[in-house]
Amino acid sequence: MFESAELGHKIDKATYDAEVPKLREALLDAQFDLGEKAKFPVIILIGGLDGAGRGETVNLINEWMDPRFIDTHGMGEPSDEEMERPMMWRFWRALPPKGKIGVFLGSWYTWPILNRARGLINSAELVQSLERAKRLEKMLADEGALLIKFWLHLSKDKQEERLKLLEKNPKTRWRVTKRDWNNYKRYDKFLTIHETVIRHTSTAEAPWIVVEGADARYRSLTVGKVILESIRKRLAEVDQKKERAIRAAPLLPPIDNLSILKTLDLTQKLDKRKFSAALEKYQGKLALLSRDPRFKEITVLTVFEGNDAAGKGGSIRRITGAVDARQYQVVPIAAPTEEERAQPYLWRFWRNLPRKGRITIFDRSWYGRVLVERVEKFCAEADWMRAYLEINDFEAQLVRHKIVVVKFWLAISKEEQLRRFEERKQTGFKRFKITDDDWRNREKWEDYEQAICDMVDRTSTGDAPWTLVEANDKYFARIKVLKTLCQRIESAMNTVELK
Repeated sequence: MFESAELGHKIDKATYDAEVPKLREALLDAQFDLGEKAKFPVIILIGGLDGAGRGETVNLINEWMDPRFIDTHGMGEPSDEEMERPMMWRFWRALPPKGKIGVFLGSWYTWPILNRARGLINSAELVQSLERAKRLEKMLADEGALLIKFWLHLSKDKQEERLKLLEKNPKTRWRVTKRDWNNYKRYDKFLTIHETVIRHTSTAEAPWIVVEGADARYRSLTVGKVILESIRKRLAEVDQKKERAIRAAPLLPPIDNLSILKTLDLTQKLDKRKFSAALEKYQGKLALLSRDPRFKEITVLTVFEGNDAAGKGGSIRRITGAVDARQYQVVPIAAPTEEERAQPYLWRFWRNLPRKGRITIFDRSWYGRVLVERVEKFCAEADWMRAYLEINDFEAQLVRHKIVVVKFWLAISKEEQLRRFEERKQTGFKRFKITDDDWRNREKWEDYEQAICDMVDRTSTGDAPWTLVEANDKYFARIKVLKTLCQRIESAMNTVELK
């Protein structure tokens, strides 16, 4: 696959000087149209061999276009803050919004390649990493992003020549490191890995463009023209309102009127005396667990979903009442802001992931895509259908990073919900809890019930199972939540070995 990048492509100076001004003008025009329409982001990955001109290419993109609307990221060694989160966290935080360009020098491919070359992972583990990268790119593409991936290649002889040339010049000597020469000695090994990566991850949504890096003028014009044509083509599709052909597979229809929610015994109760004793027991246990030295080695992420007025807020307060305020964060999720709408829907959840030794509680969550957005038709069927896989993949990444994912669905009956709605209307300090949206959602009870059952069926996994909480009785629900959370934290802590 690298044969065409070793043909000795060259552009003479006269041709280069004649083409560059026109190309720069066209790129600026395309960038202006991109920002004006603000319909999609552009994500450019610059990968390749040491000495192939990756840094020069990134600088050139910023020189030829308006750098105020380009987010450039040099993804080197992860910081301590980044090491405490899943690997993809640092990339999700850096994604450009619609209308802007994000350039990544180093990407989600860098560390799998280096780890394979260093023998830290085997071939199967490399392929698993590449599969995760492909799923990320497919999601970004399905969310509308334009992905442009460049691989700058050099033959072994050209790489040696390039490194020596840079090292000889006092002005560029700093750019050649001992690591570069060590990588050069392993050229053949890296080449094999690079071929695996490119073959495995060059997809219809995000193909790799392999560019010969030996001649700077050829490399620069090629990269510039590919960026220009890619943006122009996508802008034309936006102008034509051309929809991507995505079909959604059907879900199992509710034929026999049975569902997992209907199997719950909502009559379960706990009297006030027993509740008080149990509350003291489990809040005390949660307090001790959160102060245990092993707790600093895990992360807890708790999701609260449920019917309107099911008691999510009351359950959350019983958790926060037992934990040091410096150890937890409650993230209330409402309709997305303008900033959030300019990003893929999971972006606002990735950015709120906690570091080790902390608990983050989501009051509503990413499941809005398959609940509210599905039922209210805020997104297309294909979008919420693909979200099941995207959510499972997201949660699997969290679990791989030793984040304990605890998901609660608080269920109440339709009759109990009506009683609570009426109570809230009559109680002054609870009026803010009832909105017109709550009444509208109630009218679609059956639609939401089907969406909930599909959600539980498709996203309750071994690593991140749903806990269904019978919440007609608030006392019973709060104790079940606390008890389950303590059990999950304790189970995770039992696997921790203190250093």
